[in-house]
Amino acid sequence: MATNKTFTMIKPDAVENGHIGAILEKINSNGFTIKAMEMTQLSRRDAEEFYEIHKERPFFGELVEYMTSGPIVAAILEKDNAVADFRTLIGATNPDEAAEGTIRKLYATSIAANAVHGSDSDENAAIEGNFFFNQRNRY
Repeated sequence: MATNKTFTMIKPDAVENGHIGAILEKINSNGFTIKAMEMTQLSRRDAEEFYEIHKERPFFGELVEYMTSGPIVAAILEKDNAVADFRTLIGATNPDEAAEGTIRKLYATSIAANAVHGSDSDENAAIEGNFFFNQRNRY
């Protein structure tokens, strides 16, 4: 059953390139409400824990290095059918394959530096949102 919340992170590349405002505007103009938001920098331990599902993959070390390389913006978004609608809004992981007008088509520079994270299921949206907000009693 679809829920009305999802989780996103504006990744270090998009933060460094000055795209926070434009990405947040795109999110708002597509009917999402920001319920919680925080700019932070992931520690190595936090990045390893957040991406634990990828621990055995060959790219895990590079992913952790990238996600700890600069600040990120974590947010809980709300909208009917939030997960699916946000996945459509962000576009394909590879910005060359992303649809015109999507966040990744507009702001990503590569598959690895793809500007934003978006939860891929309602279950993961809850887990990921809790990682940043509930576990620290902020949301």
